[in-house]
Amino acid sequence: MFNRTPVHEIPDTPLGASSYTYAEATWTQTLPDWIGSHVRMFTFFDGVPRLIVPDNLKSGVNRASFYYPEINRSYGVMAPHYGVGVLPARPRRPKDKAKVENGVKFAQSCILGRLRKQTFFSLTEANAAIAQMLERINNHVMRRLGVSRRNLFETIEQAALAGLPTEHYEFAEWRLARVSTDYHVEFQSFFYSVPHSLIRSQVDIRATARMIEIFHRGKRVAVHQRRYGGPRYGTDPAHMPSSHRRYAEWTPERFRRWGASIGPQTEGLIIAILTSRPHPEQGFRTCLGILRLYRDIGHDRAEAVSARAVDIGGLNSKTIASLIATYKGKRPSTEPAAVVEHANLRGPGYFH
Repeated sequence: MFNRTPVHEIPDTPLGASSYTYAEATWTQTLPDWIGSHVRMFTFFDGVPRLIVPDNLKSGVNRASFYYPEINRSYGVMAPHYGVGVLPARPRRPKDKAKVENGVKFAQSCILGRLRKQTFFSLTEANAAIAQMLERINNHVMRRLGVSRRNLFETIEQAALAGLPTEHYEFAEWRLARVSTDYHVEFQSFFYSVPHSLIRSQVDIRATARMIEIFHRGKRVAVHQRRYGGPRYGTDPAHMPSSHRRYAEWTPERFRRWGASIGPQTEGLIIAILTSRPHPEQGFRTCLGILRLYRDIGHDRAEAVSARAVDIGGLNSKTIASLIATYKGKRPSTEPAAVVEHANLRGPGYFH
């Protein structure tokens, strides 16, 4: 179906009374695609049912149980936004979602069967073809009832649906994180500040396409514009203490003393790292990484690596690790040793 893109999913969602059906193609069944399909489905129906019965895929249900199903946090936040209840089907009980099972078979024959010989070069192109098939399916007059799915939907179900909220739900990913000694938390290789009093505390990160929100014990303590490029650190000046040294176990002076205990070259490297950052505390991670790397090598080797790192401007852990791996020490000289004075050696005066 897809040119050079063999992996795809087609979620199928019929309504309970009319079997009015929505389907679309997605790249995966991961959480962003799963929730995005729900948002587009509600828009397609122009309303929200009172209850949805999903399958027990991991994107929606963390733990399947008849009595206490554990809903994925992001999925669980989406449901109250639309005012819809989520009642996952029981494991290995296809009759709990008989409409969906029948809809999947119908979609396989009426959508995949009709499109199986076509080649699509984008997801948008594939979904446009699926939309045409859906129009045909929903307008088709069912033999047993003598009416179409669309007709049943418009006469029976549409009025029973709740209205859509004024704003579409924006997908948000939740992560647990621990605040580092530089009062920043990491999300996808970028760092965002929190109040310095939360150093070493566990926080919740809520990430949308535009924003990073950080919560501590249910209270929002920081909000940042999400970063995709540029500087890796997003620091709110209000989060910085008047004196950083009072609030962290690691201080610039402590790192400098540790570098000096190895040698002047390592001390110089530490100072260069701390001064190269907008705030010295942002260099703590790099210094801690170097501390870990230098545990397994001797002081002479560490000094040589530090000197080389300063010379080339490699003020990060990745460069230090590479220099350690390629360090070969001083090679013995291949030049002959200098001639020394000896009683048996004849000087140039002997020949005159």
